[in-house]
Amino acid sequence: MMWTNMKFKWMIIGCLSFMVVGLTQAQEGWNWPADPEMEAKGRELNAQYTDYKRAEDYLKAKAGLHWLLTNIPELNESIYINGVEIYDGAAKMTTDPAEKRVYQDSVLTIYDLRNEIYDNEAKWIANKAYYAYQFYRGDKTKVGVAADLFERVIEVNGTLAYQLVPAYFDAVYRNFAYNKAYTSEEVLGKFEKLNAMLDEEEGSGTDVSSQRGTLEQLLVAMEIIDCDFIGRVLGPKLEADPGNMKMAQQIFQYSVQYKCLNTPTFNLALEVIDTNDPTFTTSQVRGMRYMQNSEYAKAGELFEKALTLATTDEQRAEIHWDMAKVHANLGRKGQARSSALKAAELNSERTKDAYNFIGGLIMSSANECRGGQSRVKDYSIFIAAYDAYARGGDSSGMANAKARFPSKEELFTEGFQVGETINTGCWVGQTVTLATRD
Repeated sequence: MMWTNMKFKWMIIGCLSFMVVGLTQAQEGWNWPADPEMEAKGRELNAQYTDYKRAEDYLKAKAGLHWLLTNIPELNESIYINGVEIYDGAAKMTTDPAEKRVYQDSVLTIYDLRNEIYDNEAKWIANKAYYAYQFYRGDKTKVGVAADLFERVIEVNGTLAYQLVPAYFDAVYRNFAYNKAYTSEEVLGKFEKLNAMLDEEEGSGTDVSSQRGTLEQLLVAMEIIDCDFIGRVLGPKLEADPGNMKMAQQIFQYSVQYKCLNTPTFNLALEVIDTNDPTFTTSQVRGMRYMQNSEYAKAGELFEKALTLATTDEQRAEIHWDMAKVHANLGRKGQARSSALKAAELNSERTKDAYNFIGGLIMSSANECRGGQSRVKDYSIFIAAYDAYARGGDSSGMANAKARFPSKEELFTEGFQVGETINTGCWVGQTVTLATRD
């Protein structure tokens, strides 16, 4: 699960167009020591370190700064503001890994010292968190510091700048990957909280698609979501709050992505979505679920609903085809035939299936359509079935139907001749041309 994709890494960094603010020297309230010698040395070293800073010679600048921080810590807030820049610059200049880490740690220590004197954490806590992320994201032992500092930003300020959302969740991802620092539920909770922040920012007109995309890719990379997680963690949340459309849509998305469609949780999410914001697809899929469970009446209600939401003839054809199956299973064969023909009318690609379906309906009606008065009339429905199969191109169905045509002897006995017409009666209600099986 470790970071190997450099392109993805730079995509994350690219999302973090976060400008570190507050790096300015101009500050009011200089508190020089009362002792003349201390004041003189303080003024000398203050001028010296700021000159080195302006020249970007951070390794030399840190000596004078360190003296000021140690001996005149309340001199002015600028020594802490400048100190962050100096130690960060020194960390970038040194080639010694141990020195680099000391300077990076010093950046965060300066923020802590600043807070002890000035107590204005809200002004710079986001900067501190981002520095920690830059310094520690690849360090198994310290990446948790960065993650905790982002949490502190939210605690202090109530939110997190949307540009920093990818950095925070990347720190969570790494802390989870390195140290298993969170449960799956805790990771999801952080994801949802950050996603809500992006939603709020998006509501004000900001394009957060890049940040949201990174957030979602990181969640997928953690490999914590599977069918068990969806049912065990997300399902109960939706059950407790069945009006939560966002949760329902999340479950729906994950269920489709991870192929968890045959679950009660997916069905519940689908029901919530279809109730609150129905679409053709949600209503049709719900209907199909009821069909699978042999709950045909409920399936029919949802297919009728889907029909009102259909926007194309192809969609309407699908629903009429679904309804044909519902009617057939409920014994409404005449309505099943009408729906099948309507599907074929709306989509010619359904024509063969429709007529073969009708042929099957008729073949299955031998007992219910048997009047017992005339064998020729009773068998005439098989001629109607044959004609349907012929239009559907089903040679096997045609042969099966023809085997049940009346015989020549039966036609003769009842006074009929080949080529005459007769109405089948029953629900089939077709006029057919008599033929024999022999």
